[in-house]
Amino acid sequence: MKKLLFLPLLALLVMAAKVPTTYKVDTNASVGVWTGYKVTGKHTGTVKIKNGAVTTDGGMLTGGSFDIDMTSITNTDQEGEYAAKLVTHLKSDDFFGVSSYPTATFVITKAIAQDTKGNYKILGNLTLKGTTKEVKFFANFSEANGMVNAAGKITIDRSEYNVKYGSGSFFDGLGDKTIYDEFDLQVSLVAKK
Repeated sequence: MKKLLFLPLLALLVMAAKVPTTYKVDTNASVGVWTGYKVTGKHTGTVKIKNGAVTTDGGMLTGGSFDIDMTSITNTDQEGEYAAKLVTHLKSDDFFGVSSYPTATFVITKAIAQDTKGNYKILGNLTLKGTTKEVKFFANFSEANGMVNAAGKITIDRSEYNVKYGSGSFFDGLGDKTIYDEFDLQVSLVAKK
């Protein structure tokens, strides 16, 4: 009799046990698009996703991380000499110091489902230029046919990561040379089993 009760109980425990699934980020299909703002306008560009993984459980996003190749920064709103000058400046110590800090990292600490349509509030730690800070943003996530897609826009306050150049938070009298502290990073990840 004990055996008969034990077997259904064991089956229930096995079914209740959650087995997380990890997907590896496809770096060729994933990208980060940045937008930086200044008094007189904005600039845009891309950065490559170097590697990463996304973890799910029962179709729900539960975790993940990705690395950004900061040496891959491009400028897409200008061409030629102007684009090259901006990229060189962004890679310099005035901004992201990519020779010393070639990689930025984001690690999800919490994924909170907002609805049944794949919308999440994401909390995580962003490490940029050697400094780690918590960021929060909204993202959309879907899982189908052995693949996941995740996209979200992270608003980053560069002044918290020791990126001071042209910042009104650190320098007075910049006038129309002021570069705003916050910039956006739109991340689109594709990951496969």
